[in-house]
Amino acid sequence: MTSTETLDTAPQSTSAPDRRRWLALAIVMTAAFMDLVDVTIVNIAIPSIQREEGASLAQIQWITAGYALAFAAGLITGGRLGDIHGRKRVFLVGIGGFTVASALCGLAANPEMLVAARVLQGAMAALMVPQVLSIVHATFPAHERGKVFGLFGAIVGLGAVSGPLLGALLTEWNLFGLGWRPIFLINLPVGLAGLLLGSRFITESKAPRALRLDLVGVALVTLGLLMLLYPLTRGRELGWPLWGYLSMAGAFVVFAALVGYERRKAARDGSPLVELSLFKVKSFAAGIAVQTVFGVALGIFFLVWTLYLQFGLGWGALKAGLTGVPFSLAVSVAAGLSVQKLVPRFGRKVLQAGALTMALGVLLYLWEADHYGLGIEPWQMALPLVVMGVGMGLIVAPLTDAVLSEVPREHSGSASGLINTVQQMGNALGLGLVSVVFFGVIDERLSRAETGPAFVNAFEHALGWVAGVLAVIFLLMSALPKRPAQHVEGAEAEAAAPVAGGRTGAAKAAEPELVS
Repeated sequence: MTSTETLDTAPQSTSAPDRRRWLALAIVMTAAFMDLVDVTIVNIAIPSIQREEGASLAQIQWITAGYALAFAAGLITGGRLGDIHGRKRVFLVGIGGFTVASALCGLAANPEMLVAARVLQGAMAALMVPQVLSIVHATFPAHERGKVFGLFGAIVGLGAVSGPLLGALLTEWNLFGLGWRPIFLINLPVGLAGLLLGSRFITESKAPRALRLDLVGVALVTLGLLMLLYPLTRGRELGWPLWGYLSMAGAFVVFAALVGYERRKAARDGSPLVELSLFKVKSFAAGIAVQTVFGVALGIFFLVWTLYLQFGLGWGALKAGLTGVPFSLAVSVAAGLSVQKLVPRFGRKVLQAGALTMALGVLLYLWEADHYGLGIEPWQMALPLVVMGVGMGLIVAPLTDAVLSEVPREHSGSASGLINTVQQMGNALGLGLVSVVFFGVIDERLSRAETGPAFVNAFEHALGWVAGVLAVIFLLMSALPKRPAQHVEGAEAEAAAPVAGGRTGAAKAAEPELVS
């Protein structure tokens, strides 16, 4: 299809999707929520898995690390495959494969099968997740995306804490005597519904010009990420060997080679895996930096928080899961308000206020942990968790909006993959830093009586680091555009509509190719 044909057919082919776009949104958001929950739901059930399956500590670590590594390594490739073969098609392959992998996890006969199924699950998530933002970017007009990203932020907030809570409930209930297995099997009805409804209500879109998959780029990205993330994931368990440091240093050499190759690839045939021109867009480059460092803060906090609640304070899975409810609700409410009400009026000041608010909540939590010690109760944690949740909500939805606001639609899949990849890299770096900022201040040989106070002290030390990282995020945010271009673009579209009777030629030219 030529560009002229695309322009001529876009209004007719998009009329039906316009009426169904909110159903499509519900489907892709459900898939995003399923992935977010699955990342965290396993942690709460690890003691049960270890007890019932006799898994070793290394196998337990790989049940979580295998998913994270496969997910991070495949995100950019997944985004580009959507640009090439159609975002709907790749999304359906991803959600179908994710559902099958979930069934294999739930039916795993031994720890080795569970680890393999988790790696497959992460790989399928890498196909599914990048299409979510790409489909939103291609389906919704500019003036509606702010509201959509607000909903996306709310989903992120719910997924952040719903995983541990849902995992705790399913494990405690021991449905049908299946023990931990329902934490994976619950994905089956959700995935099947998403597959059936998605095939009907999501409109296909792809890059308006023919692209080819950059296999060398895929190999370099995968190699570089594995060289960086594998030592971070296994470093503490293996005693931080020399080869781990060499591997992480070598990863940056691989990334440098990737940049050089992608430049030549773009000049040669215009089909690089990583669209380096995206980094010339100020909002994208600044947003990627913020997203990476924000991932570090979240990677540190959520892991040490879980360790603090269950090992330091000795709380059960259900009590620990319920403690996070105020945080989840605060993130959801603040995320919705930030994009719909606050960002159009105050711009990037909303994100900066979010970083300061979240840092304030962290410092308040630090004070309470020190003041109450082992006697702290969940209701006493509610205030700092709400303050932190409000701060996170003010960041997470507007940040996505800011990063994608000026990205050309034909590169939305690649951009979405990059956003998710750098966040996963940030999370992995944060998890690696936990060995320094948390375990680094705990004596390896502790008596039962010494364990609680030692974990409380380590938690306080880690919170100080999180507050410092949030201060860095605040400074980086000054490089973001004062106001997302999306809102301006949307206003112009609305103003032009009465005159032109619809989209202007420039607006049509920005549309992706839609396949009816």
